[in-house]
Amino acid sequence: MSVHVAVCGPGNASPQEAEAAEQIGMLLAEGGAVVVCGGLGGVMDAAARGARSAGGTVVGILPGDSPAGASEHLTVAIPTGLGEARNALIALAADALIAVGGEFGTLSEIALALKMGKPVVGLNTWELVRGGQTVQAIERADTAEQAVKVALKAAGAD
Repeated sequence: MSVHVAVCGPGNASPQEAEAAEQIGMLLAEGGAVVVCGGLGGVMDAAARGARSAGGTVVGILPGDSPAGASEHLTVAIPTGLGEARNALIALAADALIAVGGEFGTLSEIALALKMGKPVVGLNTWELVRGGQTVQAIERADTAEQAVKVALKAAGAD
């Protein structure tokens, strides 16, 4: 059975974030992983595009109650009608999560994944601080390649 890796990040991604997400999606697909994302634009669309370009499977867990506005690169689009609460489903469906950049939605996905005991890899994403002390819960990556390597290993990929 293949591993599922969520790729999370802003719906309005910078060119650098989109480029990294596309490369992450492609490398995950080449590594045999199913890519899970929020199914919309920005980092989500870029990761889906990368995965599909490599022949991979991409599952988009959508906030609305229809597939309208979903990335054209999804293999499967799942409308939930849950709005941002769908972030819990993204975290639950993943064996590991890669956060690329991110806004508050990404932060919620990171927090939910960590709460569920899922490994989180960050590429230029949030820093977690509690009581003025950095919390070392996110595995840091400097490149898309490193993020994928760490996530696949943490997810239990062969």
